[in-house]
Amino acid sequence: MTIASDDDLDRAMAALSAACPVMARLAAANGRPPLRRRPAGFEGLVHVVVFQQISTLAAQAIWDRTRGVFGAITPEALAAGSDEAYRAAGQSRPKTRTLRAVAAAVLDGTLDLDQIGSLPAEEAEAALTRVSGIGPWTAEVYLLTCLGHPDAWPAGDIALQAAAADALGLPARPDAAEMRVLGERWRPHRAVAARLLWAHYALLKGRSGAPVTQS
Repeated sequence: MTIASDDDLDRAMAALSAACPVMARLAAANGRPPLRRRPAGFEGLVHVVVFQQISTLAAQAIWDRTRGVFGAITPEALAAGSDEAYRAAGQSRPKTRTLRAVAAAVLDGTLDLDQIGSLPAEEAEAALTRVSGIGPWTAEVYLLTCLGHPDAWPAGDIALQAAAADALGLPARPDAAEMRVLGERWRPHRAVAARLLWAHYALLKGRSGAPVTQS
């Protein structure tokens, strides 16, 4: 099962709420959270990389510039891009290296994005993070937003950490390792738990809930 529609989300929310009173409370308070789906494949992964570690506003501007410079976001285009092209697109040196590494991995078959979606969350994350520059947060957010993986869990996301601390009454914001332990209680619906926690974070902050960045 993937989380590809609001109906999928509703079914998974019902199962999660029946198993966890905390999630039932968040679902009752916030309703159905946004689906937050983006296209899968190379362009979707590039989008996640571009949006990591910077504000949404800045990331959107850089994304628009990247599309303007490269046209179609394909492995071939990014692999052939010059340093000048990446600078014109607003990409930092580390992200330039990551995007080139992703393009090369797809072109040489090291990274099979078609196969990733059929793997368990941990195996899919491992396949993605073998690419230089792709960390756990990037891999997990790609699985959740682009593939609709039902059990993806971006444990390093700061918004999730803050929301979990509030929802569970924790004395401090848990780190990524602690979040992985906390997330075990929500298997196999951790991606829905993440959406509910993002919605809770949005309520706390008075804005739209979405992945923020890794810690």
